[in-house]
Amino acid sequence: MAIVAAAGLAAGFTGTPAGAAGRATPLPASGFDQPAAVQAEQALTAQTADALGLASGEKLQVRDVVKDADGTEYVRYDRTFNGLKVVGGDLIVKRKGEAVGQVKYNYGAKAVGVATKPTLSQSAALAKGAQAAKFKATGNKGTLVVFVTPSKPVLAYEVVTTGVKADQTPSVLHSFIDAKSGAVLAQDDEIKTGTGNSMYSGTVSIGTSGSYSLSDPSRGGNNTTDLNGGTSGNGTIFTDPDDTWGTGAPANRQTAGVDAHFGSQLTWDYYKNVHGRNGIFNNGQGARSRVHYGNAYVNAFWDGTQMTYGDGAGNTKPLTSIDVAGHEMSHGVTEATANLNYSGDAGGLNESTSDIFGTLVEFSANNSSDVGDYLIGEKININGNGTPLRYMDKPNKDGRSYDCWSSSVGGADPHYSSGPLNHWFYLASEGTGTKTINGVTYTSTACDGTTFAGIGRDVVGKVWYRTLSTKLSSGSTYLDAREGAITSAKELYGNDSAECKGIAAAFSGISVPAGAAVCGTVQPPQGSERLLNGGFEGGTNWTGTAGIVTSSTSKPARTGTWKAWLGGKGVTATGNTGQSVAIPAGNPSASLSFWLRIDTTETTTSTVYDTLKVQIIDGSTTTTLATYSNLNKNTTYTQKTFNVGAYSGKTVTVRFLFNEDSSLQSSFVVDDASLIG
Repeated sequence: MAIVAAAGLAAGFTGTPAGAAGRATPLPASGFDQPAAVQAEQALTAQTADALGLASGEKLQVRDVVKDADGTEYVRYDRTFNGLKVVGGDLIVKRKGEAVGQVKYNYGAKAVGVATKPTLSQSAALAKGAQAAKFKATGNKGTLVVFVTPSKPVLAYEVVTTGVKADQTPSVLHSFIDAKSGAVLAQDDEIKTGTGNSMYSGTVSIGTSGSYSLSDPSRGGNNTTDLNGGTSGNGTIFTDPDDTWGTGAPANRQTAGVDAHFGSQLTWDYYKNVHGRNGIFNNGQGARSRVHYGNAYVNAFWDGTQMTYGDGAGNTKPLTSIDVAGHEMSHGVTEATANLNYSGDAGGLNESTSDIFGTLVEFSANNSSDVGDYLIGEKININGNGTPLRYMDKPNKDGRSYDCWSSSVGGADPHYSSGPLNHWFYLASEGTGTKTINGVTYTSTACDGTTFAGIGRDVVGKVWYRTLSTKLSSGSTYLDAREGAITSAKELYGNDSAECKGIAAAFSGISVPAGAAVCGTVQPPQGSERLLNGGFEGGTNWTGTAGIVTSSTSKPARTGTWKAWLGGKGVTATGNTGQSVAIPAGNPSASLSFWLRIDTTETTTSTVYDTLKVQIIDGSTTTTLATYSNLNKNTTYTQKTFNVGAYSGKTVTVRFLFNEDSSLQSSFVVDDASLIG
């Protein structure tokens, strides 16, 4: 089919969907063949790239396709540039039929082109990667890539260092080394670890093959193997002469295999029955679970293709529980969908997603020996005092996780920056206050001091799955999570639904501020566009400091190629850009809006150094509508809206004014400004 671009390509999915309130309308398409859909979309990537207006040298690779019952598709793409993989260059195209509709670029980065000749040698990059690994390396290789940062794309080496850490955990560490400066830009380990409990499911029914092996053809060939203390290879598949497995005691090697196999079965069934997902990768294929890894290994991990479980302290506490299987295998679902980074806000969203779905799998299992709860690792006693690893109702009870979101959260280990989203999940599901569920008493307080009821964990799970599978990208932030979840709730349950309001209240309850997506039908301001060239294209119609309105590729535009880039100097500086505009009389709802992204190298979480002021100049009177600073860092474009009806019947100047101090840059990038009145 022909691929055509629809008008109004967007950087995020914030449109107002149709659908009656209280009814989940965009169900997965019945009988949807995801592998065939991926293949079909891949055949059209050249046409899609043309429709999107991507630069010469850019090619698209389809990662995933999600299709709603009404025919709406969400197609995820990765990119290459002149043959180099673009890390962080992923994008999502939403469309129905042939037309390309809304588009979401990770970090808002449509342009990813860079000079592809490195200054740093490959050998120097390999040495940097090995040094950054901090474990004894058994392998090291590096290739050139384009690495998209929140501020700009850069040429980098992706150095992959393999080895084993001191605690026996294998590592496949990807270090991204700036090919010019040699700086380590980011790191990401393929091995996603977690912890859980052991052998608490009791007597269960498990799927096996006709020859009595732990292989389940009804679930894509899920199978469970015995590593027998090894740390590599596939292991030996468990077999049994009578199809009665294990004894419930750790001394019997089959027992851990039963628990792991049961966990993978429950996880498959949860995703299939609740979300219509056909296996971890949505392609109908199962995954291997390996047990008895290493010697007294106290962990479990997902390595991109399979699950692996240690036997715990003294080789007597295998980490093969329901919630561990759900948690770790959900890392695979995340990898196949949003592919969230394992650093910054995205790292916390990644870990919390696994906590959320591990918890939902546990509740869904309805197993009397391991009841559902909002505690993570509650039975392993890894702390030695009977306390769980993490608490979803009040994450900070572990002494390390965050209850509330702030711009500093992304600097923490993902297991602790996951706290705010875990808190959101509990608040959205159960609400504030004290509640006892399955014998466990929880008390949760919203960070903003509000009180509200929950909307139920099943609803929240559906909203978060849709957010993960159709809204988030690799570098998504907590702000993106709020936008995506509210939009998903509106699509599933209606614009003004209680479900949407509950999702929004819970995000406010963890201190994630409101953005463009809101519940209810937003009435657009009445009138005509009064600003000229609100997209800054070509640099016309705006006056002020030279160079602020720019097409530089160092900072991405939200749409088009031009924007207003204020700041970014890293020295004492000030500048402005503005436009005179006449607002006709009788327009009390006249509205000024624009999209803003902020990045900074300031490290403080409490001190304002650099600012952007949004001002209206009316004759000799200057009114500041809002002030943003380095503390408001948000590398995803967010819409800001102000009522300017007080200026009806006047000619005023809309001005953006920045001030920077003597060091460490802050960039305030404005695009798609509008004044309707």
